[in-house]
Amino acid sequence: MKHLLEKYDTPAPRYTSYPTVPYWTDSPTLEECIQSLETHLSTKESKLALYLHIPFCETLCTFCGCNTSITKNHTVEEPYVAALKNELQLYAEKVTNLNGKNLSELHLGGGSPTYLSDYHLQSTIEFILNKLNPTEDPQYSIEVDPRRTRVSQLKLLQKLGFRRISLGVQDFDPEVQRLVNRIQPFELTENITLEARALGFDSVNFDLIYGLPKQTLDSMKYSIERTLELKPDRIAFYSYAHVPWIKASQRLFTEKDLPEAAVKRDLYEIGRSLLEKEGYREIGMDHFALPHDKLWKAFNTNKLHRNFMGYSESKTDVMLGLGSSSISETPDLFFQNQKLEMKYRKSVLEGTIPIFRGHKLTKSDQIRKQLILDLMTSWKVNVPSEMKSHVYNFLQEMELDRLVQWQGDSLSVTELGKPFLRIVAMAFDEKLQLSQPTKPVFSKAI
Repeated sequence: MKHLLEKYDTPAPRYTSYPTVPYWTDSPTLEECIQSLETHLSTKESKLALYLHIPFCETLCTFCGCNTSITKNHTVEEPYVAALKNELQLYAEKVTNLNGKNLSELHLGGGSPTYLSDYHLQSTIEFILNKLNPTEDPQYSIEVDPRRTRVSQLKLLQKLGFRRISLGVQDFDPEVQRLVNRIQPFELTENITLEARALGFDSVNFDLIYGLPKQTLDSMKYSIERTLELKPDRIAFYSYAHVPWIKASQRLFTEKDLPEAAVKRDLYEIGRSLLEKEGYREIGMDHFALPHDKLWKAFNTNKLHRNFMGYSESKTDVMLGLGSSSISETPDLFFQNQKLEMKYRKSVLEGTIPIFRGHKLTKSDQIRKQLILDLMTSWKVNVPSEMKSHVYNFLQEMELDRLVQWQGDSLSVTELGKPFLRIVAMAFDEKLQLSQPTKPVFSKAI
């Protein structure tokens, strides 16, 4: 495996979307966004997912690449919550099919959504649920910071219909926590986990990160073992992305503090091995779930879906993002809100939906988007005949190395090939290939 990891050590997108954000070119007008929403919410059966971005955190985690606003001044809550409500109201006035629409999924992310007071949390969610029509079994989830989350918030969320929480954990090692400015003793995570389960939350997720400064094989083993003591229902095990030219806070430690590429991959492998030994199953990219969890059941019944919110248990027709930097998605469009919180609020205050960029998907984009989605949610994909020659050539060495296999027009990723899923997906990425005409050069097949 080490030789394969070295051979295929090439940068590859995460494919949260296709085209990926750097290749968004043809930005839609506001009218085109409204029309696309209207069209794809027009049937009685069409389903809506709603994402709310809460950008605020009291302290800065130096590994973070999210769009955040760091402040301990909680007076920022009221105007931001008012803007969220006004933004949804603006959409409701312009998109007639949104009113009373089936809401199948609601997710609050950030930042730290539990930065909000109980009052603002409740008023925001109730406003949304009064505007929309939850489906018979809606999926409500929220990201929580164990350092800030209160039991009163968990009780409120449970009362409002939330059944899944995602805990930011990252790492349990004290030295790693110090370097990334996230001091979070095990007991805090344990307390929130146990309280959530006692209240009836049926899925508790942990976010873990490998590749953080000063992580070692021993410290990773320690973090995974501590995680297994609490047995979260699902785990997101992400790779740390070091981009100090984008996120200045990452300059608080140096590249010398980070594990080398080979060690970083070993960190993932030791984590994966320990998780699978305890009954977790790998799902798509960077995700694991226990067999009783709905995410694993969705994978087994070919219902697993993936969008900017991550993996979810069912497909929705439209994902509408509210709040600064939120991204919305329809089958033929992506569009994103103003990133800066002040600009976002100013736009909404002026009565304008705060979109500042996006991408209109061509027919080719839509086809490739679906192919990559199939690959990311099932480890396999049926390749159209007109693409097969190119895809075969791109992946020829990976086939020789037994990382992928063909059966007619069906391409599947083998067990050995799972760590290379992102590279397999590159075979369908027309935008990347146009900007980089030569495919990655892999050494001789092993």
